[in-house]
Amino acid sequence: MRDKRFDEGCERVLDLGEVDEDQAGLVGGKGAHLGALSRVDGVRVPDGFCVTTDAFRRVVAATPEVDALLDRLAEADPDDRQAVRAIGAEVRRAVEEAGIPDDLAAEITAAVARFGEEAAYAVRSSATAEDLPTASFAGQQDTYLNVVGAAAVLRHISRCWASLFTERAMIYRRRNGIDHRTVHMAVVVQRMVFPDASGVLFTADPVTGDRRTATVDAGFGLGEALVSGLVNPDVFRVRDGEVVARTIAVKERAVHALPGGGTREVAVEPRQRERPALTDAQVVELVRLGRRIEAHFGRPQDIEWCLTDDGFRIVQSRPITTLFPVPDPEAADGRTPNVYVSVGHQQMMTDAMKPLGWSMWQRTAMVPMHEAGGRLFVDVTPRLASPASRAALLDILGKGDPLVRDALETVLERDEFDLAVPDAGHGGLAGPAGPAPGGAPEASVTEASVTEADPAIVAELVERSERSLAALERDIRTKSGPALFDFLAEAFEEHKRVLSDPQSMRAIMAGTEATWWLNDKLGEWLGEKNAADTLTLSAPGNITSEMGLDLLDVADAIRPHPEVVAFLNDVDVQDDDGFLDELAKLPGGSAAREAIETYLGRYGMRCVGEIDITRPRWSERPATLVPLILDNVRNFGPGAAERRFEQGRQRALQAERDVLSRLRALPDGERKAGETKRMIDQVRAFAGYREYPKYGIVCRYFLYKQALSAEAGRLVRDGVLTEREDVFHLTFQELEDVVRSHRADDRLIARRKDEFRSYEVLTPPRVLTSDGEAVTGSYRRNDLPAGALPGLAVSTGSVEGRARVILDLADAELKEGDILVTRFTDPSWSPLFLGVAGLVTEVGGLMTHGAVIAREYGLPAVVGVDRATRLIRDGQRIRVHGTDGYVEILD
Repeated sequence: MRDKRFDEGCERVLDLGEVDEDQAGLVGGKGAHLGALSRVDGVRVPDGFCVTTDAFRRVVAATPEVDALLDRLAEADPDDRQAVRAIGAEVRRAVEEAGIPDDLAAEITAAVARFGEEAAYAVRSSATAEDLPTASFAGQQDTYLNVVGAAAVLRHISRCWASLFTERAMIYRRRNGIDHRTVHMAVVVQRMVFPDASGVLFTADPVTGDRRTATVDAGFGLGEALVSGLVNPDVFRVRDGEVVARTIAVKERAVHALPGGGTREVAVEPRQRERPALTDAQVVELVRLGRRIEAHFGRPQDIEWCLTDDGFRIVQSRPITTLFPVPDPEAADGRTPNVYVSVGHQQMMTDAMKPLGWSMWQRTAMVPMHEAGGRLFVDVTPRLASPASRAALLDILGKGDPLVRDALETVLERDEFDLAVPDAGHGGLAGPAGPAPGGAPEASVTEASVTEADPAIVAELVERSERSLAALERDIRTKSGPALFDFLAEAFEEHKRVLSDPQSMRAIMAGTEATWWLNDKLGEWLGEKNAADTLTLSAPGNITSEMGLDLLDVADAIRPHPEVVAFLNDVDVQDDDGFLDELAKLPGGSAAREAIETYLGRYGMRCVGEIDITRPRWSERPATLVPLILDNVRNFGPGAAERRFEQGRQRALQAERDVLSRLRALPDGERKAGETKRMIDQVRAFAGYREYPKYGIVCRYFLYKQALSAEAGRLVRDGVLTEREDVFHLTFQELEDVVRSHRADDRLIARRKDEFRSYEVLTPPRVLTSDGEAVTGSYRRNDLPAGALPGLAVSTGSVEGRARVILDLADAELKEGDILVTRFTDPSWSPLFLGVAGLVTEVGGLMTHGAVIAREYGLPAVVGVDRATRLIRDGQRIRVHGTDGYVEILD
């Protein structure tokens, strides 16, 4: 009996010509793309039809054991590969044995007859979670070639349905966060093409991301030989309509169709083995066709093609999901590529940001910024092109991150980068170099620096910032609705005024330049590497290092109370932010709670990724601090904060005495010692202040967030938004428009959520061109031991220990002597530094927060170690050479 849920209105078999790209839910991703391709002028797609997802749903609904098996699959441990494999096999068997209902089989048979009853067909899976902009699912389900006759087509359709539950497909869905029950299978049946050559065209370089360079892989016969790795392909690179590189492989084997159905592997005739599968003219023609397809879909494509006597056939096109997006091209001049430098690598936060986060940073930064892939970039093209500013820009960026400098120099070496571009005022950026790409004053350059080490200067700057912050806190409380956004427009101007205070910038650079001076001169005079590292230990007034030491004091308040410690060990870090209320009920709990709340009162606005206003702050999720507190309870004794600070201060004083004594013994020693003493005084007076402006930014951001969150709550209560965090997926301007109009676009918010999920898995480049090329840079060192990982030396010393690869503060569990290995560290990671013996990060520079605090705590550190969290395994023994800038893996 026909299932009543599938009435006569259900579309179960559709010709490809009836399908368009908006019907992925009905015909799957592959079917939707092929239907769209068949409408593109000049593109030829093999004829065929789709068996829609309605048919798949009908068969599954009529097979109750499938539902029960999917329940078991949902309950299975996703890491238990054997259980997943066994359940998947049962699901596949149930689907194949269910067969195809007679009326549906008749429709499919009729479709086969329309296109040729005795013809050969390709029967191809087309899942609804396939060929998506965010996940291609390439090769996850099955394709069957050279299927002859209606009976064979029906049999292979059932096999395609069953392939939705192969182990590889189920694991891929789990990794991409896709529920098995939400995915349905259509099947594409197309007339078989028997090609002379076939392969894949990428309309953008899949390795570098360069959108102007297309790559063609080609081989003889069917494409299965390439996909299976049976042969190496010919590879052609095409740029601006011309083949610019080619590699011709020796092709000993090919796959061809058999007359009665199926395929076989055959030997290529010896005289043909080194012949190119395509001529250059054919390659250029194929790329021209690919550009047409790319323009239709609006993004770079991964295209499968076949070549026969009468030209190219396109058998599949899907988006290339691994490319990093390109900033809005409106600023590109079309003659040379624009060059962008990552803000995240300067700010030590390379994770994707939600739209409210990156748009708020844009509005409060000191330089114009462009968004791509949820990250921000600064266009440095004018400063690179102008001789007046190029050297200064490379110098400041090179001091921060040598890989950025090397990447920029790589771009500058190319003929296409026109150094004759006239100086256009540096894109509106101030000064000969302007602020560096971080957009905050910490990386700014000025020509003058403070030379008198007067602590009163820092005290006045801090007081001035606190007065401005207090005024913001007082005034923003009274604002809501459109009036809030009018107020914020003024508040952002005050925000930038505080950041650009010339005296503040001079104070920052006074400490920075004194550090550079000490390292350069003491290296020249005494042969010491990174001498300033020890001289800056326990510098006063460093708000970030104080944050770590103050958490040791919190541990002192908790350590004497075993019931409190036991309670905290059971706190769910991810979902237990009511623990403070329960804490007060325990013996000693009131004192513990007071200590934590006092700490939050000073540092509760901080969090990992704090430049993104949408990230939850410690005050909002105080349980985040619990692992750090427990590490301090285990690894330190009472009074550790004061003791550690004093030990660092004494080491710095002893180093100063030693340096000055050795200098006085040199020719002209008194002058050298006098100059060095002035610089030591300067660095100790101003080095700590460098962390304060960032603290001020984050304090202001927390006040902005509280006001905007209250506004989001009102929008939810009024039914304008579904949930408060929907505002995070709107830009600041879009949120203002929603508040003023009381209308929101739910589809825009849903699309932004999907985009954010896709951006999270992308790795942002340090340097990106408007052509889409990611330029990584390298250290170009030949002085390292075999197998060593190069990086940037930022804190002197050498240490050996167990690597703890930690990507989330919530996972921190450290033992004495451990070495922290992570992607990046912003100020929120600083409390963790107290419990480790060394530091390795993938991102960072000499003056970024992790480097500053590592030096402050006397922690050997190497930053900018490419792929450190993948090359170093958790638990391995490693040696960190903080003086020479490399890491050795010892086992």
